[in-house]
Amino acid sequence: MLLSCVTLLLLTCTSSAAKVKDFYTFKVVNIRGKLVSLEKYRGSVSLVVNVASECGFTEGHYRGLQQLHRDLGPYHFNVLAFPCNQFGQQEPGSDKEIESLARRTYNVFFPMFSKIAVVGTGANNAFKYLVESIGKEPDWNFWKFLVDPNGKVVDAWGPNVPVDEIRPQVTAFVRQVILKKKDEL
Repeated sequence: MLLSCVTLLLLTCTSSAAKVKDFYTFKVVNIRGKLVSLEKYRGSVSLVVNVASECGFTEGHYRGLQQLHRDLGPYHFNVLAFPCNQFGQQEPGSDKEIESLARRTYNVFFPMFSKIAVVGTGANNAFKYLVESIGKEPDWNFWKFLVDPNGKVVDAWGPNVPVDEIRPQVTAFVRQVILKKKDEL
């Protein structure tokens, strides 16, 4: 009896280990309603951000994120934006309205996804993974999670940390990834 319990426990642990996920194993809906596998971003560094259109941080963050995406995008880097209306009801529009405002007002052309919840029982699974991985939970708009090319969370910053302040760290990390890829060739 004891042996079968130990065997069952080992099988359960092995089975759980096989199911370990990373950020890129999730599927999400993009801002235009299409189901997208985040697997398409594997191999790149990603900065995952919960965004909002009517927040005091909106202009500075959208402009900073777009510039970061423009500067580092050619080097296997992406900003991935997830609109969220959980904090101060500052993302009230439809996905179409959110996309239009971001593109028209802030010239944003990084990938955007459908509006989601990032905390609580209804939180999107990809965001649950981010939060559980780093132990930091968004409490407002414009939380930024840095994800490595293998889907592991490297760091996270709240909205009070402007994009320009994290730029050197993100740039250095992207540079490390590029050098590692060159060494592997």
